[in-house]
Amino acid sequence: MNIRLARIEDLTGMQATNLINLPENYNLKFWMYHLLTWPQISFVAEDAKGRIVGYVLAKMDGKDDMDDTAEPNETHGHVNSISVLRTYRRLGIARRLMLLSQEAMSTVYKATFVSLHVRKSNKAAIGLYRDTLGFEVAKVEKKYYGDGEDALSMRLKLDD
Repeated sequence: MNIRLARIEDLTGMQATNLINLPENYNLKFWMYHLLTWPQISFVAEDAKGRIVGYVLAKMDGKDDMDDTAEPNETHGHVNSISVLRTYRRLGIARRLMLLSQEAMSTVYKATFVSLHVRKSNKAAIGLYRDTLGFEVAKVEKKYYGDGEDALSMRLKLDD
């Protein structure tokens, strides 16, 4: 399994993985904007044949952006989406993708924390974020998702 920085030519594979696994889908312009604006913090996992089997898509935010829990002038990362194909789960791929993205957020952009949203019903993802990576629930966002499900807004403080 090879994990590396995502490139523009990976977009179709990343988008395909997203469409297979997740109900929240993004248009190609959204994906491209993130990779071009913050090229150091999104990663892909590829199998021995070079096929994308997982990804993390991330961005950088500040106080004026969507996260109202940030302090003034506090730069932080946000994970928009992470997904690993079902047949490649439980191999530590999602953990590795997250750790690489978090490290890059901290070293490249001097982020003080990372935020993300997760469906309240997604117990496996919550376990990864909370138990394995150390995220904490900052708040519950009611009816965050298009189908009306609540989201847990989670945060992880990054080391200085």
